[in-house]
Amino acid sequence: MEIRYEFVPYGTKFEPQPGAIVLDVGMKTVPGVIDHHHPTAEPECTASLIVRYPKLVLEHIQPLADGTKEDPERSLRIITHRLPDFDALASIFLTLQLIERRRVDRPMEMLAAYAKQADSASLPLELDIAATPYSILRALFSGAKKDEAVINRERVEEGLKFMRFLYERSLEGYEIWENRKLFSGVDRYERAMRKVEEDYFHYLDDAGRSQIVELRLPRTDKEGWKDIDGLIVRNPTCFLLKEWARRDRSASPRHEGFGLTVTNFANQRYIIGVDPFQAVHLKGLGSRLNSSEAQRREAAGKPFPYRWYEGNCPFFNYRIIDSPQDGTLLSPQDVVQELLNFGAGRAIPSR
Repeated sequence: MEIRYEFVPYGTKFEPQPGAIVLDVGMKTVPGVIDHHHPTAEPECTASLIVRYPKLVLEHIQPLADGTKEDPERSLRIITHRLPDFDALASIFLTLQLIERRRVDRPMEMLAAYAKQADSASLPLELDIAATPYSILRALFSGAKKDEAVINRERVEEGLKFMRFLYERSLEGYEIWENRKLFSGVDRYERAMRKVEEDYFHYLDDAGRSQIVELRLPRTDKEGWKDIDGLIVRNPTCFLLKEWARRDRSASPRHEGFGLTVTNFANQRYIIGVDPFQAVHLKGLGSRLNSSEAQRREAAGKPFPYRWYEGNCPFFNYRIIDSPQDGTLLSPQDVVQELLNFGAGRAIPSR
């Protein structure tokens, strides 16, 4: 079967299309379009949706209304978002496995369960971060300096190879969540593990020039508020910022690790996220940022085609915020002030 890949902006909406499967984008969960980023989705990632509801794939590629079946041997378009991540790549692999095998097996369930933990940033803090698939894949992808179209294709090629490796090792009975022995003897994976270990020292450099804030954020587990330490970093050199920050008990004022991180990419893109284990949320902050963005764009006479993503789906439950796809007109000071106003927070003087 010929497979053709297409990469689209995050949040693009799709309807089911003959001969195509839309994964981790599309803003709906129906046969042929499998996405978890919309408000009516179940609290699953795309990979876990595929394993839980295989008919989302099989009923689309095998339409039975007229008594015939679509021939999967011809070609299939797989559409996903640009710069595909662990969940998108796991979803592609699981879709192809499902088409081939027509059923879900145990290794597919294990891979989907891991993808769900990784995509929700819920991997246990005590995990050996250099020996877990999520970090290794991030290491394999980090530092790419090529045209995005090339990066997209290479991510799919490398990612599917990696998912196949995890699937086959799981089939052999190996534990895939945290296992240095699993990756030993495979040169590119051993290099990736070393790269993760070296990334910690890049984090220390980033943390040394960061801004620290103390916030009081609304709780998800009960009524009330919780004090949280936040770390704000512009143009981080490490690729596992939130993972290291959440484990950083020495630099966080409360010595509990940073429960919130703000990543500023060239003053154009901001990703704000909270640690799921802290049981807090950011509901309302996205609305504040969208309101300020709208005012700034109106004053500048610029359109506002994309909004700040508020994490308004059951899977993320308002734990993540991402700036508009065309960048933001808000300054770093604007973004931080909105955060401080929302979280009744204060900035800690530079160290």
